[in-house]
Amino acid sequence: MIYGYARCSTNEELQDINRQVRELIQLGVPHTNIYREYESGMKTNRVELNRLINTVNSGDTIISTEVSRITRSTKQLCEIIEFAKDRHIKLVLGTFVVDCTKELDPMTEGMLKMMGVFSELERNMISQRVKSGMQNAKAKGRKIGRPTTTAEDIPSVFYKHYPKYKKGEINKAEFSRLCEVSYPTIYKYLHIVEG
Repeated sequence: MIYGYARCSTNEELQDINRQVRELIQLGVPHTNIYREYESGMKTNRVELNRLINTVNSGDTIISTEVSRITRSTKQLCEIIEFAKDRHIKLVLGTFVVDCTKELDPMTEGMLKMMGVFSELERNMISQRVKSGMQNAKAKGRKIGRPTTTAEDIPSVFYKHYPKYKKGEINKAEFSRLCEVSYPTIYKYLHIVEG
């Protein structure tokens, strides 16, 4: 079986995971076998990644569009390589193929670990730049963070379908689909409106 893993650091309103999904489908991953996740690549305990790891069997393949999608932690990457070797699976990370269905050659393993080091370094550099930018903005007296959403900021389509939700004619999933917003966003809007 072939499985895919797609990950973005922030939610679907801020980052679009669909590019990764399209690329995974083009690489032969069935749509139903793609695990999607909105979590930091440094987080080691991720729900969808754990589900994927618990699903694969010997001889299966896991595809991700690049190393940094699987993880930005060198330590976790080493753990994933060991898992792949123990389970005898193939990892395809971008253009880099790590075939653990047979004995993994040391050069391939070393190259993959180096890619992990650079992925973690890139993440740390981005984090440092963001922190520096925030400190600079604070020093200039600017407010940091997302603006608070108020009832006036909620789109009119929410208020159009809200009475149907209140009457029990639609559930939260249908409500989010009708409003064309994510499930967490519907929860946020309901919390604002209903206090």
